[in-house]
Amino acid sequence: PVGGAPAAAAAPGGGRAGGPGGEAAADSRPKGTDLIIRELASGAELNVGNVSEFAFTRDGKFLASVIDATDKVGNGVQLRNMMTGTVVSLDTDNANYERLSWTRKGDGLTVLKGKEDRAFTDKMYSIVGFTGFGSGDSKKTVFDPSKDKTFPEGFAISGNRAATWNEKMDAFLFGIREPRKKDTPADPQGTTPPAEGADAPAPPATPAPNADADEKVDLVLWHWKDLRLQSQQEVQETADRNFSYLSIYHVGPQKFVRLADDDVRSVSMAPKDKFAIGFDDREYELMGNMDGRRYRDVHVINPSTGERKLALKRARWYNGPSPDGESFLYYEDGQFFVHSMATGQAKNITMGVPASFIDTEDDHNVVKPPTSPLGWTKGSKAVLISDNWDIWQVPVDGGAAVNLTVDGKKDQIRYQRRFPLETLDHRDDGVDLSKPQFFAVYGEWTKKGGIARLDPGKAGLTNVLWGDASFSRLMKAEKAEVVLYTRETALEPGDYYATDFKFGEPRRLTDMRPQVAAFNWTPGVQLVNYTCDKGDRLQAALYLPANYEKGKAYPTLVNFYERMSQGANTFGNPSANGFNRSVYTSQGYAVLIPDIVYKVNDPGMSAVWCMVPAVKAAIATGVVDAKKVGITGHSWGGYQTSFLVTQTDIFAAAVAGAPLTNMISMYSLVYKNSGGGNMAIFESSQGRFKGGYWDNWDAYYRNSPVFFAKNVKTPLMILHNDKDGAVDFTQGVEYYNTLRRMGKPVIMLEYVGENHGLARRPNQRDYTVRMKEYFDHYLKGEPAPEWMLKGVSRLKMEQHLKDRNKKAEPPAKKITTEAGGEVVEK
Repeated sequence: PVGGAPAAAAAPGGGRAGGPGGEAAADSRPKGTDLIIRELASGAELNVGNVSEFAFTRDGKFLASVIDATDKVGNGVQLRNMMTGTVVSLDTDNANYERLSWTRKGDGLTVLKGKEDRAFTDKMYSIVGFTGFGSGDSKKTVFDPSKDKTFPEGFAISGNRAATWNEKMDAFLFGIREPRKKDTPADPQGTTPPAEGADAPAPPATPAPNADADEKVDLVLWHWKDLRLQSQQEVQETADRNFSYLSIYHVGPQKFVRLADDDVRSVSMAPKDKFAIGFDDREYELMGNMDGRRYRDVHVINPSTGERKLALKRARWYNGPSPDGESFLYYEDGQFFVHSMATGQAKNITMGVPASFIDTEDDHNVVKPPTSPLGWTKGSKAVLISDNWDIWQVPVDGGAAVNLTVDGKKDQIRYQRRFPLETLDHRDDGVDLSKPQFFAVYGEWTKKGGIARLDPGKAGLTNVLWGDASFSRLMKAEKAEVVLYTRETALEPGDYYATDFKFGEPRRLTDMRPQVAAFNWTPGVQLVNYTCDKGDRLQAALYLPANYEKGKAYPTLVNFYERMSQGANTFGNPSANGFNRSVYTSQGYAVLIPDIVYKVNDPGMSAVWCMVPAVKAAIATGVVDAKKVGITGHSWGGYQTSFLVTQTDIFAAAVAGAPLTNMISMYSLVYKNSGGGNMAIFESSQGRFKGGYWDNWDAYYRNSPVFFAKNVKTPLMILHNDKDGAVDFTQGVEYYNTLRRMGKPVIMLEYVGENHGLARRPNQRDYTVRMKEYFDHYLKGEPAPEWMLKGVSRLKMEQHLKDRNKKAEPPAKKITTEAGGEVVEK
């Protein structure tokens, strides 16, 4: 459990200005309904009534259920032995039971037990824990805070998070919070007796309808010292209301200890329960919310006493505790350190390793982050760390580090994530190098994918799978040396295969190829090598059109974001939601997906420096018709599309989805989906600018499409929805109005009520078809539909959409029945 984790159940929020709107009374109505248990082998069913919650142990041997009935008659927790069918009542009371939680091994269960209190909206909860199932000696443990004199006054156990047993099962972990008091209505006027001889007060005037609402102030007060913008507080209001402070109750000594408070709000237990780790970001939160560079102080907490010691000040990269719960890993100034929670001492473990663990490939405007730690070894004796190519086993207590993969950097092969084949019960014990381990493998310049096996005591890895494909989802059968994985290519969807640890004869379990065979499909993908204008070596994936004829040039669509060529050997599942590469290749288009790398202060120009050489290199292959190249991107890709058409005429048509168009005005707007400001996006994320626009005006200006709209010669269609919570709707309108004022050929599609992407199926279909019509006209020479030529007035839009929907409906089919009749199927 983590202090301050958001509640699973959302409380109702207030109005725009917040306030008591979220203080709704707890629903005391029974929540029980019928639970149907079906035996899959026989089909036999058992109906259990008035069940509000249920939870199986992981092995399926026990089923716990909460009974929640009318008037709380029979309320309680029941346990069903699924092997024998025996049902026992673990606890029963005139109360509400909530949030069942099993231990990972299924040997312990907890539940919250809530009772109404006249003074509070929230229930007053106690914790009931059960152990000893199946042993004949089951035991019940109860913690009732009302009977504990050390429990903080004014607090109660939170019902917004489950209580759990700790790992040793000698303590409960749970959240506490201040319970919400019920509103006390003001005394009506005149209840105080008048003084002797005084006139009695006149009765209050009958209020006019909605008089109270009309007189109520509705205010949001924005203050420069707010750690979070008011808009962010609004989005996070439910989580804030449901926040609780992690605490622990030690069963043996019957001792309550508060672990989290307002100084250190976020707390989690380290493995083995000896230490807890807390985080305090108060000093850094304001600036972190503005520039995106987030720091925090790390504290080590003694769960037995609550004693807290500062371990790290202004930490940027904390990488979690060791499996034995004695240490934690962190990164600072190019090195990884292990901090002993017992002694408070830190040790640099990578100082002598002949590799760099600085991620030099990260091109954001931040201090270069570390490469990825892949986990601790079993016994917490070493840490596995990637240098972006090879995987190093780095001892914690001294000794030489070992390059387990040997030749990744030399051969330009990336050894990436580890596939955790352990069961859930043992996954947190660390990587057991005495057993075979499997890693994802990726060829940087071949785009080949694979799975490699690390055998105990052997140097280097063995590629058990390798080829022009993508492999994923490797998992092991729990009781056999059998593994399952998926394989996909640009031509074949992901099918499942089974094999042993030697991968000698994989057996295909699923076969999606017959479905693909029914459609026009790309015959393959080519890799296009190019060099950007700043000297970086890059690649693009060029998907050939269906029925491709060598020597013939084809209309081509370019789709991009940042780096995407690594997906060259992945399957493109057809969909109707804007651009889809498989839809376009099936319709005779080639599709080019290039990579982009960025220079600080020039996100838009970086796209130009990379994209134009990519298109020229693709044209040189002979596949791409130089006069029929279109471009489309969404969000960040939409921004770059909008900017590219101001800098080059290489594209015949463009579609920009949800584009940023004015970096200066966008900087100070709100990212409505999160409520935070956009500043961090520009200074430390995709924008890659140094500082704000007032100190870096030229860079913001020269990378803003709107200021170069006069250069646009490429026909452009913009998608921007009115409820876009990521890129403000005004960005699309600003660019559209500027282009329109200059007489440029521009169309904007606004789907009413939609956010950053399209969620409603009718809108997805409509946008997909319009995009296809748009590119078909400019790249294939097909007649332009009337909406492209003349637009559609508001008064005619309803009929326009009805007419298009009729055309989109498939023709009805007549099916002859066995009786000789006919049924019309639509």
